[in-house]
Amino acid sequence: MMQVNDNLLKGPMNRRRAPRRISHSQRRDAPPRGEWRQRNQEQWRGQDKAQMRPVEEDDRRERHGKETVPRGTCQTMCPAHELWDRQTQNRLHHFEILAGTERDRQPRADPLRAVKEYSRPAAGKDSTNPADLRPPAVLLKTVCYLIDDIAASPNLCPWTEVYGFVFDRLRGVKQDMIIQRVSGLDCVAILERTVRFLIYASYRLCGEPLRLYDPRINDTHLQENLSWLLDCYATVTELHPNQEEFQALGLLYNLGSARATQHIMELPERLRSAPAIRLALSINRAYLERNPVRVLRLAQRLNFLQCCALHQHLVTCRRDLLLIFSHGYSSRNCRFPLDRLAQLLCLDVPLTARLCQAYRVDVSQDSHVVFSKAAFTEPEQGTLHCKLYHSIVAEKQRDLTVGSIIHGCA
Repeated sequence: MMQVNDNLLKGPMNRRRAPRRISHSQRRDAPPRGEWRQRNQEQWRGQDKAQMRPVEEDDRRERHGKETVPRGTCQTMCPAHELWDRQTQNRLHHFEILAGTERDRQPRADPLRAVKEYSRPAAGKDSTNPADLRPPAVLLKTVCYLIDDIAASPNLCPWTEVYGFVFDRLRGVKQDMIIQRVSGLDCVAILERTVRFLIYASYRLCGEPLRLYDPRINDTHLQENLSWLLDCYATVTELHPNQEEFQALGLLYNLGSARATQHIMELPERLRSAPAIRLALSINRAYLERNPVRVLRLAQRLNFLQCCALHQHLVTCRRDLLLIFSHGYSSRNCRFPLDRLAQLLCLDVPLTARLCQAYRVDVSQDSHVVFSKAAFTEPEQGTLHCKLYHSIVAEKQRDLTVGSIIHGCA
């Protein structure tokens, strides 16, 4: 009898059927096909609206932020509320005290001399109150008062105290400008005077004790104000009358900086070819090439404020000159005239001999310099006072007043 394979008995009829797909039209209570398509389109539109809603809210918030920029209404240099608080707490600077009340138990404030002080932002403190903010015109008036009646006053001394007062009040002016997002000509006028004041202070107070003057803090604020000023120039298509001056000052102050050099090279050709900027570029190139003789020679063509911006690099230039000469003229039989070296260093003969002594460069009794690369030694920190070697800058000040220098009338 024939045996049947069990596998043959498991035919298609014994296979498990796949679940039957039911079309949309066969489903119970299913909407018509056109209505289904309409529902999908409405759902997609809802999703698009949900995605666009955050974008619209951001735009609305941005417009609302622009509309709510605070505008100052204080028409005095110091808000009345702050004036009263500082008077009752005996926190008035003696530059702000009413004449005749200095020896009183509680000196009174002079509303015509009191200036809003800088205050650090604090939690819960409202710094956007219009009554405490000064509009741009009042801010410019305040800066002019600080320059003419405080910084340029011959009766107020010492100048380190004058600097501390003006520096703090200028920070307060900058704070009001930032809160109100001040721009335009008033902003440029304020920043220009601030930069000139800080550059002049960096020269005049050079070498003062750190408790009275910190050059790093001064440098930080000078760089911030200078950067803001250059940005203001960049946003205007027309050339500002003082743009050439401050572009050159920025390069001289940051001599050798790749960033400052690149900024100048990206200026329009008509501005880059201006005499002051071309001179600053020549000095910068000589400095990068370590040619101190050319740097010092070109520096004699600068005006007073430009020399103030450059003065912090003069010590490095003179040090490089003595180092190069110590290698180039290193010989026992070589004698270099001291008066000729003084001309190259832009110093008088006694200061030149003193500078050589600081770097262990031998000066003979017959006023000749004996260079030796083995004898050249870096002076100890604090022994070389930059202020002693400011003659190239001091000669250019002559009869210039502080007010004319800071206002740009020099």
